[in-house]
Amino acid sequence: MTQTQAAVLAALVALAGAWDWKWRLIPNWMTVTGVVAGLLLHSPLAALKGIGVALLVYVPLYLLRAVGGGDLKLMAAVGSIVGPDVWLVLFVLSAVLGGVAALVLVVAKGRLRRTLANVGHILGAASRASAPHAERPELDAGHPEALTLPRGTVIATAALLYLAAQRL
Repeated sequence: MTQTQAAVLAALVALAGAWDWKWRLIPNWMTVTGVVAGLLLHSPLAALKGIGVALLVYVPLYLLRAVGGGDLKLMAAVGSIVGPDVWLVLFVLSAVLGGVAALVLVVAKGRLRRTLANVGHILGAASRASAPHAERPELDAGHPEALTLPRGTVIATAALLYLAAQRL
């Protein structure tokens, strides 16, 4: 990754993470700008592969209502900037950080038992090939009773940690 790509990635995720933290959404103008920047800064083929890998992973999560549309678009923009290989590293890092943050949130909100019951429900729904949110609306990331965290902020943290580690 070039210094310019790293700077654009840092700017995009820092802005998206702060925006998501404050308003719980990631605007289209931000993600479209990220995709265009990725296409201009990377080889178009690598940028498209990065977008493709992001969509391959995030579209099913979006369809299951586990993530929002802004998260999907942010990860596509990140993929266009970094390409598919680094995107996979960022995905794993953001998944681990998100898991830790979710565990802290669940414990802080006193919802550990409810969350464990929901995990059981999700596994059961998966075995029946049905959408978990169909029977339990709180499992829809957009539902008012859903316990959510700003994934854009988690994605930003993962990307910024990755960039910092690259400078060591």
